[in-house]
Amino acid sequence: MRKTASLLRATGIRKSFGPVAALSGASLCVDPGKVTCLLGDNGAGKSTLVKILSGLFAPDSGEIQVGGKPVSFKSPRDALNLGIATVYQDLAMISSMSIYRNFFLGREPEIGWGPLRRMDKKRARAIASAEIEKIGVDVGDIERPVVTLSGGERQSVAIARAMFFGAKILVLDEPTSSLGVKEAAVVLGCIDRTKEHDVGVVLVTHNANHAFLIGDSFEILRRGSSSITFHKGELTRDQLLTQMTGDEDLSLLDNESRHPS
Repeated sequence: MRKTASLLRATGIRKSFGPVAALSGASLCVDPGKVTCLLGDNGAGKSTLVKILSGLFAPDSGEIQVGGKPVSFKSPRDALNLGIATVYQDLAMISSMSIYRNFFLGREPEIGWGPLRRMDKKRARAIASAEIEKIGVDVGDIERPVVTLSGGERQSVAIARAMFFGAKILVLDEPTSSLGVKEAAVVLGCIDRTKEHDVGVVLVTHNANHAFLIGDSFEILRRGSSSITFHKGELTRDQLLTQMTGDEDLSLLDNESRHPS
């Protein structure tokens, strides 16, 4: 059986800011219909790698391939044109504006010609409603202002929006970091359903529990200097947490809890 080609492959990515090495040889592979979890503690280099994949930073060295071909990004627009959409924590939404208007934000379907061209509101509502429903989220009245949505629902709308506008690779930057248990469950369910559409997902998180629930592979960064890869079934949740934090860090924490000063 022929192996499906990867959507994105980054190898040997290095990036320094002055004397500080943010990344020293990080690697990442994204396959269609799979969730690749990019894990690591604060300062591990996750945000830097995300910004390189989204075209905000250029790597000092290393290679990025999209569809098997080497690419370089001069801007986020270059990444978007190749189907890489990054959903950040701020979501780029206008709280007072309706859900369906936020779904388009300048890319609305139009009717009419010349000076009579205007937004096709009926079509815009229908598209937004159908696309959000497609990933398993019911937001109710599509004309509600975004401010009335929960954090999980807003994340889901942003994901549906990115998919509708052609994302083949979704980079989700800490999508559950500020959410409660129920809201996080909504987002994780939404991410899991992207697999049905052969979208490749990079889930950036420091939450091992969330990663373990829906991840297919796990790329672990530690201090930007090493990258360890595991696949589903190769390790338990506790082993994943240990790999994220390091054996020595957990031993230190355990020792301090047993012998507080």
